[in-house]
Amino acid sequence: MEEFVKSRIKQVLKGDHNAFGEIVEVYKDRIYQLCYRMLGNAHEAEDTSQEAFIRAYVNIDRFNINRKFSTWLYRIATNLCIDRIRKKKPDYFLDAEVKGTDGLNLYSQVQSKEMTPDEKVAKMELQELIQMEILNLPEKYRSAIVLKYIEELSLKEISEVLDLPIGTVKTRIHRGREVLRKQLRNI
Repeated sequence: MEEFVKSRIKQVLKGDHNAFGEIVEVYKDRIYQLCYRMLGNAHEAEDTSQEAFIRAYVNIDRFNINRKFSTWLYRIATNLCIDRIRKKKPDYFLDAEVKGTDGLNLYSQVQSKEMTPDEKVAKMELQELIQMEILNLPEKYRSAIVLKYIEELSLKEISEVLDLPIGTVKTRIHRGREVLRKQLRNI
């Protein structure tokens, strides 16, 4: 897939701006999910993921073709999410509920084995609780936890996305898990 993306980047650099649309199609869902997990709000996630693609397009000439494009794009999206988190007012809290769906959230869209309605509700409530607790993590732990456990990036990729040494990434993941464990202990 990286070769496909790199070939499209070369086309964009040669002036074929439509080739970037194909790159967006490859990564749009993953970038949206990353933003949603970090921000906890569908509308903000949409805005931030679109902004990430715009920034990538505008700065495509700065991309080092010898590196992974996905890591570069994740870094852009993560930084934009962190910027949004920093700009939020402290008393403004967003929940993960999708407006107009009577209490459903994006977890209800995830395919899984058949469960009873009670099990589905219990699972959804647990996921909402975990998402809320992730949103309560300090941003340095939140970004590491989301990239590791939600986006399933390797430690090296997380290190590149966050521009931190691998040791620091490991520490942040460990400390973030400890904070989550303490917050979720009573469940």
